[in-house]
Amino acid sequence: MILAAGLGERMRPLTQRVPKPLLEAGGHRLIDYHLASLARHGLAEVVINLSWLGSLIRETLGDGARYGLSIRYSEEGPEPLGTAGGLFAALPLLGADPFLVLNGDIWTDFALDGLQRPAGSLAHLVMVANPGHHPLGDFGLGLTYSGISVLDPRLFDGCGPGAYPLKPLLDRALAAGRMSWQRHPGAWTDVGTPARLAALDAELRLGEVRHPVLASPVG
Repeated sequence: MILAAGLGERMRPLTQRVPKPLLEAGGHRLIDYHLASLARHGLAEVVINLSWLGSLIRETLGDGARYGLSIRYSEEGPEPLGTAGGLFAALPLLGADPFLVLNGDIWTDFALDGLQRPAGSLAHLVMVANPGHHPLGDFGLGLTYSGISVLDPRLFDGCGPGAYPLKPLLDRALAAGRMSWQRHPGAWTDVGTPARLAALDAELRLGEVRHPVLASPVG
């Protein structure tokens, strides 16, 4: 599942007319990097949640056929449901097995075949070094959650419809010894502001970072 329903408030004015996952860096839309990685690694069935300017995402990506994927959409309405609320609403589309989750507003060179989820984990997170804007990290681990995870539907036991965040559910899994993680030492960007988007675009065009599937234009 790709999370794409956010309002993109920190990215305004860029997101006034374009949803954040459709913004470009290195000559490609942010979401295209995810779709290319999913197709490369044989993860052909994709669910994308939609809210703010969601119709533009649907119109742009369609059914996913040109990416070699099958894309379905989870419509949240005019107000996003939050990460956990959106995931819960999409569970009927995701099925009963653990599923991969990608934040739509990150860029990374992480190879999806490197995921190492141990048996019994309800939430397996990919962690990265703390960026300057998030120096304390997450969950007391001294690292930052990358926005890449494998979640078991049982993580949402006891939940219901509504808007709510994911962190309390992850905290619950951690306390129960049912959360696992691995560190990605490579490139990762939380594309949360226009400045970070511009910096990522420059890094890609200069070849300072490279995506394992999609190449960036030179210069």
